[in-house]
Amino acid sequence: MKVWLRRFQSLRIEEIIFLVFLIPSIAITIHANWYFYTTMGEDSRKIEGGIWRIIVTLVLIGIFYWFLWFRPEKRIFKFLREVAPFIFAIAIYTNLHDTIHFVNPHDVHFQLNAIDEWMFGVSPTVWAEKFYQPWLTDWLSFAYMNYFWITVILVLYMHYKKEYREFRTVMLTMMLCYYGGYLLYIIFPAAPPRLALADLYSINIFKGTSLISESARAVVNISAASARGAFPSLHCTITFLTLGMAWRFHKGLFWIFLPIGISLIVATVYLRHHYVIDIFAGIFLVSVVWYLTPKIDTWWRQYQSKRGIVTQSPAVLAPGEETKNPIR
Repeated sequence: MKVWLRRFQSLRIEEIIFLVFLIPSIAITIHANWYFYTTMGEDSRKIEGGIWRIIVTLVLIGIFYWFLWFRPEKRIFKFLREVAPFIFAIAIYTNLHDTIHFVNPHDVHFQLNAIDEWMFGVSPTVWAEKFYQPWLTDWLSFAYMNYFWITVILVLYMHYKKEYREFRTVMLTMMLCYYGGYLLYIIFPAAPPRLALADLYSINIFKGTSLISESARAVVNISAASARGAFPSLHCTITFLTLGMAWRFHKGLFWIFLPIGISLIVATVYLRHHYVIDIFAGIFLVSVVWYLTPKIDTWWRQYQSKRGIVTQSPAVLAPGEETKNPIR
């Protein structure tokens, strides 16, 4: 027992947070699958696929921790350990995004739309119809699908430059943004406007568009009964984080990312994926996590130090603290 406790204490904070989220994620997915298995006339292929996603995730976890405890010196594993928490966070999302309604059935999407109407005097996603153009839909669909890649480019560039503290600062902050977003999804379950407000739209914004837009629509096409991941917009949250970290560490990349970033934020409303209040929530979330991440990392390091555990992971940079030294 002491050996396992010691192994647990030696984990990085992001690895522990993942394990904390994994257990309820599995329980929720099993509960949702049991519902569809025992309810006649109802099925959800996407939710039912969650069992296979869990199995794959557990296999990958087993491999990950085997290397962590028995082959940590392997060079390839040292890099994989840096990126694995992101992969695991996405694994949590693929299950949680579809099953939130089984945890909290009290939807708030109409309240979110009411807040938008209070702020602007109109529902922004409906108002945006007047700007419909096939080429604009294609461009915004492209931007919406590619938010992930600007973050990948940033962190891989940092790793290539051996900016290990900067790399981990971005990665840990991003992980905490994801998990903070997951909690808000559960507390405030909301279907996106394209589903909740479908009766209000008079234009098919995908009419006359190219394969780009059709591919983007296919990616986000999940049933109205299961989609409860609107508040906050994690697309916007991670985009704000990426732009902020690029400005902080590599301003040249910031200017390259900016057109995609701005387009993506506009796309969340134009493509009816989010309410404007979801974007504001994303700004709030990334601001809080940006501030808390170095404090959480420092607290966990101090905890490990008191127990005689030496960690080799680079320390997270505090806001305003900059360094070009790869490892502290």
